[in-house]
Amino acid sequence: MTPGRLSLSVPLEGFSLPEHAEIAREAERLGYTDAWSLEADGLDCFSPLAVIGAATGLRLGTAIANVYTRGPATLAMQAAALAEIAPGRFVLGLGAGSQPIVEAWNGGRFARPATRVREMVQFLRQALTGERVVFRGETFAVDGFRLTRPPASPVPIHVAALRPGMLRVAGEVADGVILNWLAAADVPRSIAIVREAAARAGRDPARVEITARLLIHLDPPSPESDTLVRRYVTAYLNVPVYRAFHEWLGSAELGPMWEAWQRGDRRTAVAAVPERVVSDLLLRGSLDEIRERVQRYLDAGIETAFLNLSTAEPDPTRKRERVLDAMRSLGPRPAPSA
Repeated sequence: MTPGRLSLSVPLEGFSLPEHAEIAREAERLGYTDAWSLEADGLDCFSPLAVIGAATGLRLGTAIANVYTRGPATLAMQAAALAEIAPGRFVLGLGAGSQPIVEAWNGGRFARPATRVREMVQFLRQALTGERVVFRGETFAVDGFRLTRPPASPVPIHVAALRPGMLRVAGEVADGVILNWLAAADVPRSIAIVREAAARAGRDPARVEITARLLIHLDPPSPESDTLVRRYVTAYLNVPVYRAFHEWLGSAELGPMWEAWQRGDRRTAVAAVPERVVSDLLLRGSLDEIRERVQRYLDAGIETAFLNLSTAEPDPTRKRERVLDAMRSLGPRPAPSA
């Protein structure tokens, strides 16, 4: 593969958190450079990184910590804790998440996400130095918070972004951008907005790291597997932020799927997802084919790729074997058995 950092997206399916210590040590031997966590409705984004950070020298990143579901001071304290576990190796990835996560699950209000993220970055830049912070923003205010155990070195902050508004925020104030749910062919368009915003803000565009989570489905293609991945795509792309993202990308062929979903006809919506969309967004096939697809993202400008390994295999033993085999095969230095 051409130069680029390959990262594990954690937690891995089928494995307990304590097991991630040994898995991460093996991943490090295989040449993976990072572990980036996610959170939605399973585990929080900080705990897996604490386990991995204590066991390895991997760089750690949250992708993402939500700027609505945690208060500003809480985010600062959690970032400081991870930075203490992994000095100089922790990246705080922030994002707004989505309406269901913020409103339906956490009782918040999903409003002015780009402003909220920008202000959270501004606050955290100050707070993580250990200075007393009085912050008056448009979406929140903090009066007199001081972090009593600040990190020994600055914590890079990345911003998860889909459409131009948030992509510009990433370019203007963040150390990196986190991309998600896009085809390799769409990557240059997003990067261009980030780089242009950085340049307009007087920053070096090349210093804004471009990262992305790549969705890898390990099950062999079959009618059952095809239905499962179509359901997955349908569920995500009907969340308002992701629908708006793909409307911006120009995915007109998704219109029939969106219309069927709005009518409440879930079966027709799943069937209406075009094969091209499934193929563009989910990396499937043999491990050699998946490796080639990962390379397309690196060639398109992704500098750090988080490999999100998923399988619907119901048998726990086979599920674990499938995930580990993929990790070993896709690593920069494949295991001898692979």
